[in-house]
Amino acid sequence: MITNSVPQTTRTRNVPAVTAAGNRSVGDDPRRDKIMTTRVSLYIPPDLEFVDWEQAGRQLAGIIESSCWWLGDWLVYGKDNYVDRYQRGIRAAGLKYQTLRNYAWVSRRFEVSRRRARLTFQHHLEIASLPFDQQEQWLDRAEELKWTTKQLRSAVRDASAATAGGDGQSASPHRLAVPSSCVPWWRQAAEQSGVEFDRWVLVTLNRAAEQILGAER
Repeated sequence: MITNSVPQTTRTRNVPAVTAAGNRSVGDDPRRDKIMTTRVSLYIPPDLEFVDWEQAGRQLAGIIESSCWWLGDWLVYGKDNYVDRYQRGIRAAGLKYQTLRNYAWVSRRFEVSRRRARLTFQHHLEIASLPFDQQEQWLDRAEELKWTTKQLRSAVRDASAATAGGDGQSASPHRLAVPSSCVPWWRQAAEQSGVEFDRWVLVTLNRAAEQILGAER
């Protein structure tokens, strides 16, 4: 059973927690004062106060955000401990392997002690391909300036272009001729992975290079 090891703070008011619907005896009314989740729906009790609705949104967003790290760590553990069986576990859980690989790649790039709780998983993904010291610098700046993922991506892109220009190199993107039939396939893979196309290409190529060279950048 997965349990939450973080101590709960004392609440000053009775905020309905978001809980999963389970088996109940006849006569129980699970909808009385709780926000209930099922596999295909979210039940919100009538006349819910705004502050409670807002709190539920933060809780749901936190679950979604944390799940990227959880699934990434889960796959890393499976690959490290069940080399010949972990893919069977993925199929049994009904998860998409490509998405899990992206999560696992980011999880490996950032040890738990380096992950910033005030930044999203996507923040970490944006700079996962960079060397260690640059990762730390960008995470520090994003945390201090409270950047969105888009703002971080733009800042990294601008810095990269400026560096290329200072070295006398062209700051324009590198162009690679590929068969036209590959692009829709790649875009579909990126969409199913929940990653922007350009970022998916970069992450996939970097991951392939690491596997071939046997060392991280």
